[in-house]
Amino acid sequence: MEPRLVGPGPYRATRLWNEIIELFRSGMPLRKHRCRFKSYERCFKASEAVDWLHELLGCNQNFGPEVTRSQTVKLLKKFLKNHVIEDIKGRWGKEDFQDDGHLYRFPPSSPLKPYPKKSLCTKEVIRFPDWNESKTGASQEHILVKSIAMNSEMWYKRHSIAIGEVPACKLMYRRELTQANIEEIWKSMTLSRLQKTLGLDSLDEVLDTKLVNAKHIFQNVYNVNKQGIVILEDKSKELPHWILSAMKCLANWPSCSDLKQPTYSGFERDVFKTIADYFGQMKEPLLTFHLFDVFVSVLGLLQKHSKVIEALQISCLLLPPENRKKLQLLVKMMARISFNKDLPPLSESVTTRTLMVQAFSRCILCSKDEVDLDELLAAKLVSFLIDNYQEILNIPSSLKASVEEHVVHLQRVQIKYAGADTDATFPAPSFCHQISTDEFESQRANGSQEPLAALLEEIAMNKEISAKDKKKKLKQFQKSYPEVYRVRFPTPEAEGVLFPEKNKQKPPILMWALKKPFQPFHRTRSFRM
Repeated sequence: MEPRLVGPGPYRATRLWNEIIELFRSGMPLRKHRCRFKSYERCFKASEAVDWLHELLGCNQNFGPEVTRSQTVKLLKKFLKNHVIEDIKGRWGKEDFQDDGHLYRFPPSSPLKPYPKKSLCTKEVIRFPDWNESKTGASQEHILVKSIAMNSEMWYKRHSIAIGEVPACKLMYRRELTQANIEEIWKSMTLSRLQKTLGLDSLDEVLDTKLVNAKHIFQNVYNVNKQGIVILEDKSKELPHWILSAMKCLANWPSCSDLKQPTYSGFERDVFKTIADYFGQMKEPLLTFHLFDVFVSVLGLLQKHSKVIEALQISCLLLPPENRKKLQLLVKMMARISFNKDLPPLSESVTTRTLMVQAFSRCILCSKDEVDLDELLAAKLVSFLIDNYQEILNIPSSLKASVEEHVVHLQRVQIKYAGADTDATFPAPSFCHQISTDEFESQRANGSQEPLAALLEEIAMNKEISAKDKKKKLKQFQKSYPEVYRVRFPTPEAEGVLFPEKNKQKPPILMWALKKPFQPFHRTRSFRM
C-alpha cells in the first residue's frame, strides 16, 4: 500500500490515523523471535518498529522529515493503548511502550477509528441594512423595492436588454452602512474565500461558523501597526513586559536592548526555558480549540504553496486579536532564533530549530479532545510557520481589496430598473452547509425546474398576447433554458398545437393531371389508304 496525500476536509486527523495504521500493518516486517527460551512467530522488536515507522513518517508527505524519533515512540505508545499492537502475551491498553527489545505483534484486526458524527451547523444568514428605506433629505425620487412574483411580462422586461430594448431606470440612494454591517460583510466574505481556498463544499464539518467573531476579523485587518502587528484595544491582554523582554533578548541575540546581559554561562538557555514555561502553561492554544480542524485541513494543501499560504492567512484572521498578536511575536522569535548562527546551542541533543518545534508546537496547535496525531500535525504546521511567517501573518491583500470594493459598491447610488422585482445590488457571498445527494436533486428540481416550467406554461397559455409576440418569447425562452423547453415541447408538433393554421380548401386533384401530358397527333404510314 503506497502512502498518499490526505487532502483538506472533515476528519482529516482521523483519516490520517487510519491510513498510518493500514500502512504500518501492511508494511512492517514480521519474523520469528525468541524470548526466554521460547519462539514467537510473526512478531517484531520495539526498536524495529520505531526504526520502520520513523522512516515511514519521514518519507510520508503528510508529515515529513520533521518527525523525530521520540515523536515516533509516542505514536507507538498510542498504538499500544488503542490495541493497534499488543505484546506477545496479548497485553495492551497502557502507554508503556519503550524503544527497546521487547516483542510485540499485531492483533487479528487493528481497530480503525470511526468518523465522528457532528451536528450540522445551520447556515448563518448575514443581515444587511434595509436598502428600501429612503435617505433623509435626498432630492431624487426614491423607489420602494417590493417582492413581486415573476410573470411572463416581467421576465420579458428583464431580458429585453439582450434584444436592444432598455427599460426606464431611476436612481436609488442607500442607507449608510454601520460598523456592524461592515464587520458582518467581512465575516461572510472571509468564510466564503476560506471555503473556496480549501476546495470544500461546506465549512460545517471543520468549523462552527457561529463561533467566528466578525469584530475579531475586522480588528485583525485594520488595528495594526506599521509592521502588521495587531494593536490590542484591551491592554490587559498584552504579553507581560518581562516575557516581551525575554523574547526580544533571544530574537536579537547578541544585541539585547531591554536586558543587561549577564556573563554567566547558560544564560540564554535559562531565558528560553522561561519563555517556554510561560507559553506551555496556557489553557488553550493560540490557534484555539474550535479552529483545530480548520488548520489540520489546511495542512492538506502543503503541496500547493500559494494555496496553503492564502488558506493560513485567512484562517489566522479568525483568531481573537490577542491570540493573533501573541502568535505573530512568538513565531517571529522562533524564526529568528532558528536562523541565528550567533546564538549558542540551546540543547545538547537536538538542533535549535527542532527544539523550537518541540517546545512550542503544542501551545500553538492542539485539540481539546485528545487526538492521536495532533502532536505530529502541530509539528508540521509550526515548521511551515517558521519558514513562511512573514507571508502567513500578513493581511491577504486580494481578500481585503474584494471586501472594500464590495462595501463601496453597496454605499454608492444604485440603478433601479422600472418594473424589476430586485435592484442591481449583488448580495455579499455567503457560505453554505453540506446536504445529501437526494436533497440536492430535490432542491435542484424544485428550486429551478418547476418555476421555469410554470413560467413557460404561462407564456404558452397566455391568450392576451398575439401569436407573433408569443413566438418571439418562446424562442427567447428556448434559447435561455433549452432543457425546460424540451420537456414541455418535445416535438415540433407539440409546439404547433399553440399556433393552429387556418384550414384552406384545396382544389381536388384531377385524374388527368396524374396522366402523361397530351401528346400531339403524328401521322404514320398505317393511316394511309
